[in-house]
Amino acid sequence: MTRQATGALLLLLVGLLTIGGAYYLKPYFQEREQRRTSDARESKGNIKVAMDNWIGYFPLCSPEMKKRMRQQGWNLVCEDDQADYPQRMKRLKDEEIDFAVATVDSFLLNGASKGFPGTIVAVIDESQGGDAIVARKDAVASLNELKGRTDINVAFTPASPSHHLLKAAAEHFDVPQLLPSGERLIHTKGSEEALKKLLSGKAQVAALWEPDVSRALAQDGIVKLLGTEDTKRLIVDVLIANRDFSRNRPEIVSLLLANYFMTLKTYRENQQMLEEHVIAAANLPRDAVEKMLKGVAWTNLTDNCERWFGISVPGSQATDSLIETIESSVQILIHNGDFTESPVPGGDPYRLTQSRFVEDLYLKGMTGFTSPKAGTVKPDSVNSLETAFAPLSRDAWSALQEIGTLKTDPVVFQSGTSDLSFQGKLEIDRAVERLKHYPNFRVVIKGHTGTEGDPEANKTLSRERSEAVARYLEVTYNINPNRLLPVGFGGEKPLPRNPGESTRSYNYRLPRVEMVLVREVF
Repeated sequence: MTRQATGALLLLLVGLLTIGGAYYLKPYFQEREQRRTSDARESKGNIKVAMDNWIGYFPLCSPEMKKRMRQQGWNLVCEDDQADYPQRMKRLKDEEIDFAVATVDSFLLNGASKGFPGTIVAVIDESQGGDAIVARKDAVASLNELKGRTDINVAFTPASPSHHLLKAAAEHFDVPQLLPSGERLIHTKGSEEALKKLLSGKAQVAALWEPDVSRALAQDGIVKLLGTEDTKRLIVDVLIANRDFSRNRPEIVSLLLANYFMTLKTYRENQQMLEEHVIAAANLPRDAVEKMLKGVAWTNLTDNCERWFGISVPGSQATDSLIETIESSVQILIHNGDFTESPVPGGDPYRLTQSRFVEDLYLKGMTGFTSPKAGTVKPDSVNSLETAFAPLSRDAWSALQEIGTLKTDPVVFQSGTSDLSFQGKLEIDRAVERLKHYPNFRVVIKGHTGTEGDPEANKTLSRERSEAVARYLEVTYNINPNRLLPVGFGGEKPLPRNPGESTRSYNYRLPRVEMVLVREVF
């Protein structure tokens, strides 16, 4: 090849590279020019959050929140992935998004296979009436009435918070019938479809969320078996930050959280503004929006620190309820068969949380907030077991509505006495871990004995045993005595005998103590 030909080829190659480079770089230069010649010239970039349309997430991606972020140079991009939690965790791992929202149980379920690509930096909200288990009254009126049934169909949306409520109730109250096998477990695409299955009679029980809970209860013959307004630390929504992002850009995490808590404060002080913004975003009538808002309790900065992350100022009380929620969710998921063992790395739930961001805001103080004074935390916000209850007469106790019997392994006493054994105390301790989730219910402690022997002596022994359990709960856990009613039935209410069960096994099951949760009916 001649020198002239080589030169021409090189010129051609340079020309092609120039054209190609211009083609591929054109969008970059266009974007830069658009920024330089518009109000976006001060923009520092995008912050991406993956979420869905649950009302609890609204403040995080609200007009007020976006305005605050924009004023400080950041464009908050909220991407609705239609509650595709597996994909959400994958995108977080691949760093396609900076933050993700999820319930604690969903983070455990979908984050485990991705190595938990983020850490929880804040608690967003807790469902308080937003989810419920409802039923056709002519089929079943309480959780206890489900036990042993083989004719109940249950409709629910898989992988939803309401699904987790079913799992929790099945484990805490020992009611596996809430999650039957085969065709009796009806999968639906959303709460509205589950409601239709219930009202049509194709399902006798359904797990719903608002506004479908209210729509169901407005129908004659539909009752609520359990709602999240009577639960604690079951369905908890959290904000998760990508691990690399929080390490490399901690100032952005702090900025986002500061603006978020200020947004909550603005909406808390102007409820009408919140309603108007939700109405515009959701295109729903005001009454539906009001019901939706009642079903969620947003968690402010103080509660994040003192109630969830265990951070307090000197002299005040605090508890790390987030860790308790993670641990209890793990047990529920294991019991349901989602895991065979804890998916938490090293069995240490603190590997999934990062409290330093809310702690910095809390201890240093931030504009618009005042640091809490010592002793200002309400006791019931710290320990759900210490909820105060008014005294009731026996007639009033008898009028209470039964919710269900808390799952309790046999409470062991010294033979023929009402003295709790060490093993018996351990069994009560395990039951209390379940009781912590239901602070609004009173407890009837029912003592039973076998059917042999003197009936009156058996009745006295069973009452003394139930009273021993009540004393243990009062002394060890500071449970209000007005919340507890110990009663003894002796051998008057034996358990049904299982098919093929030996007499020895049957007699072993009869002596027992039951903790039945009840509520007042208004």
